[in-house]
Amino acid sequence: MTKGAEVTKDFFAAPQLQPEDLRAIAERGIRAIINNRPDGEEVMQPSSDVVATAAREAGLEYRHIPVVAGKLSDQNLMDFELALTDLPGPVLGFCKSGTRAATLWALSEAVRRSPAEILERTAKAGYDLKGLRPRLNERWLAGGHRLGPDGRRGIPGYDVVIVGGGAAGIAVAASLLRQRADTSIAIVEPGEVHHYQAGFTLVGGGVFDHAKTSRPEKSCIPEGAHWVHAAAAAFEPDENHLVLEDGERVAYRTLVVCPGIKLDWERVEGLTETLGANRVCSNYMPGLPPYTWQTIQEIEGGEALFTQPPMPIKCAGAPQKIMYLASDYWRRRGTLGDTHVQFNASGGVIFGVEAFQAPLMKYVERYGIDLAFMSTLKAIDGAARKAWFDVMTEDGTTQTVEKTFDMIHVAPPQTTPDFVRTSPLADEDGWIDVDSETLRHKRYENIFGLGDACSAPSAKTAAAVRKQAPVVVRNVAAMLDGRPDEVLYDGYGSCPLVVARGKTIMAEFGYGGKLMPTFPLDPTVPRWSMWLVKTRLLPYLYWDVLFKGREWLARPKRKRSSAPRTAPTPVCDFQEPETRHRAHA
Repeated sequence: MTKGAEVTKDFFAAPQLQPEDLRAIAERGIRAIINNRPDGEEVMQPSSDVVATAAREAGLEYRHIPVVAGKLSDQNLMDFELALTDLPGPVLGFCKSGTRAATLWALSEAVRRSPAEILERTAKAGYDLKGLRPRLNERWLAGGHRLGPDGRRGIPGYDVVIVGGGAAGIAVAASLLRQRADTSIAIVEPGEVHHYQAGFTLVGGGVFDHAKTSRPEKSCIPEGAHWVHAAAAAFEPDENHLVLEDGERVAYRTLVVCPGIKLDWERVEGLTETLGANRVCSNYMPGLPPYTWQTIQEIEGGEALFTQPPMPIKCAGAPQKIMYLASDYWRRRGTLGDTHVQFNASGGVIFGVEAFQAPLMKYVERYGIDLAFMSTLKAIDGAARKAWFDVMTEDGTTQTVEKTFDMIHVAPPQTTPDFVRTSPLADEDGWIDVDSETLRHKRYENIFGLGDACSAPSAKTAAAVRKQAPVVVRNVAAMLDGRPDEVLYDGYGSCPLVVARGKTIMAEFGYGGKLMPTFPLDPTVPRWSMWLVKTRLLPYLYWDVLFKGREWLARPKRKRSSAPRTAPTPVCDFQEPETRHRAHA
C-alpha cells in the first residue's frame, strides 16, 4: 500500500481513500485521518460515515472537514488547524486528489514555515501549489516574518517597529492601530510587567495601593500589535534594521524609538547596597515605594533628606512631591517640629517653570524645609546613616559635604539607555536626536523618537507622552503614505505638584515655560479638584484612554506644509527597504 505522500514526518496527503485502505495505512504508522471531501461529490464515493467506521476499526482517529472544491474558507482552515492540534500524529489528509488536504496544510503552516519551504515540500509530495504563493506570503508576513530575495525565510519585518513597551510605545501602537488597523506593528520590549510610574509617589506617600500601579505587559500590548519579547541592542539605520540582544535583526519601514530612561543607581557610591534598607528610600524603583511610606511612618523626628539629581530627569517634580507628602504627614501627626527636612537639589531653583516657584516656596516655608541648592548626592553609607554631597560654592568651586540622616529619599541620576547613547541616533549628549516639533529624527527621515529618551526639551512625564504620541502617529502615517508631516508638538508637559494630601498644583506648560492649563482656573493655585484629577482621573486616562489609542484632549492641531516625500518601501516587497536621510534641521 503506497497511497499517501509524505509532506512532513507528521503529515501525509492522499487522493480518495477506500474503507479497505485504512488498515494498511494504520500499519504504516498513521494515527489519524482527516477527510476533506464533502459527501456526494461522486456517485461511487464512500460516505464520511463509512470511512469513519473503517477508520475506528483500524484504530485510527477520524475528522471530517469538508471543503467545496475552489471554495476553501477561513472556517475550513480554522477547523483544520484545530484538528492538527487535537489529533495524534502522524495525520493523513485526503480528498479527491489530495490537493485540498495539501492546501490546508500549506496555509496552516504558513505562519511557521516560509512559502519557499512549503512549496518545496508539497511539490515533492506531488502537489503543485505555486498559485497559492500570494496567500502563503500574506500569512507569513502577518506572522511577523520577512521574505528574503529568494522567497525564503528572511529578517522579520514590519511597517512600524516600536522600541519600548512603556507609556509612549503602547500609546503610539494603540493610536496607530485605531486609525490604520492594517498597519503591521511590532513592539520590542523585554519586560514582563508594566508600571504606572506616576502612581509611585502616591504609594510612597501612603495614598495608593502599590499593587494597583502594575499590570502584566502582555495585557497592555494593543490587539493587532506583535510583541517582540526581547531587548533592543543596537540600531542599523542605513539598513533599516533593529538589532536585538541575541543578534537577531528586525526590519522596518518606520522606526519609533521610546525606550524610556536609564536610572543610573551606580553613579552614587554605595547606593545599590543599601537601597530599600537602613531607611534609604526611593520611589523611582518598582517595589520600593511601600518602603518609603513605611519609613515615613517610622521616624519620630531627626534628619530627613530628599535629593534631586542633575536635570533632565523623569518627572522633575517627583523628588519634592514625596517631600511635601511626608512633611504634611509629620505635620498632621505633630512631629514635623522635631524633623529637619532638607531638599538637596543639583539645580539652583525649586522648579524650572518660574510661574510655579512662588506657590511652591509657600509650602517650603510652611513645612520649614531647608533648601540646599547646587548639592548633588555623591555617596552613601546606609548602615552608618551618612551621605556625602558635592556642593558648588558661590565662587564656582566644589566641596564635599558629609550629612547624617534618619531617612533619605533618593532620586537617582538618570540618562539614556546604553544602546541609545552609543548609537548613531544619539546627539552629542546621548539623547535621541529629534526635531523638537515633528519628533522626527534629524538625520534619518523614517525614524521618530518620543518619551523620556528623546532630545525634545520638554517634561519627561506621561502627560508629555499623551501629547507627543498623536504627533508621532500622524507623522508616521504621513511617512508611510509618502505625505508631508501633518502636525507639530508644542512642548506640552504636565507635573501635578502634590503639595499636601488633598492639595495639588496642576502645572501644565509648553516650550519656553508657556502656561498651557487644561482647565479655566489659575494653574498656580493648589486645589482639591486638582488632587482629584491627580488621584482619580489621571490613572483612568492612562490605562483606559492613552492605552486604548483615544486622544481625548490631546489631538494636535497645527500643521506644517512641505514637499511630498516618497513612502518607504513596504517590507512585503522582495527587497530591503530603502534608507532615507535628511540634513540637520
